[in-house]
Amino acid sequence: MKYKFDAHIHSVASGHAYSTITENAKFAYKKGLDLIAITDHAPKMPGGAPKLYFYNLHILPEYIEGIRVLRGVELNILDQDGTVDLPEHILDRMDLAIASLHTVCIKPCEATQALINAAANPYVKILGHPGDPRYPIDIKAVVSAARDNNTLIEINNASFNPKNSRKGGENIVLEIMRECKRQALPVVLGSDSHFYTYIGDFSFAQPYIEEAGLSDELIMNTDTEKFLRFLNL
Repeated sequence: MKYKFDAHIHSVASGHAYSTITENAKFAYKKGLDLIAITDHAPKMPGGAPKLYFYNLHILPEYIEGIRVLRGVELNILDQDGTVDLPEHILDRMDLAIASLHTVCIKPCEATQALINAAANPYVKILGHPGDPRYPIDIKAVVSAARDNNTLIEINNASFNPKNSRKGGENIVLEIMRECKRQALPVVLGSDSHFYTYIGDFSFAQPYIEEAGLSDELIMNTDTEKFLRFLNL
């Protein structure tokens, strides 16, 4: 399967990523991708980028080293109401926003409701790496909410990496993909790259994608123009 873009990449602004935006773009171009989304962690994540960083992302050129670069953020969901950690006037300046649950930003909660409410936020285009076993969810309800709000589900390659902090969630993510197939909700793959050599690497996720039987039509990364239309870009 030919993937054309990577929707979840961190840069040195995150405080725990180790490549510059230019390094990311150069590697993506060499790998044959069309675009990348820079989605550094929002401020409530320890080591996350400050608000001013995201406010000022508009200074990035649209293309860097031959790659289209989307200006994005990985928001932290802060409570059951789906509250996120950047204000609307900043989110309005960005190309996309992912919203995710992280243990350092939100204690164990009614995660189903937190994700449902985050999906209803008009600025949230993607629910990031659901399937963390530390946050049990009603899969059908979350996928239904994402579908109803025209929000994508991210299939995060790092979720399948045995060294990842979300270890043990592989079968949960597999069931999420199966439910997305049942409801015809597209997914988007993200490498969650914190170093440039992982950009466009979905090798951990690929066997599960095949097991779930997701077609190209349900994987946004196979069609760059479709993804850009989804984002109204």
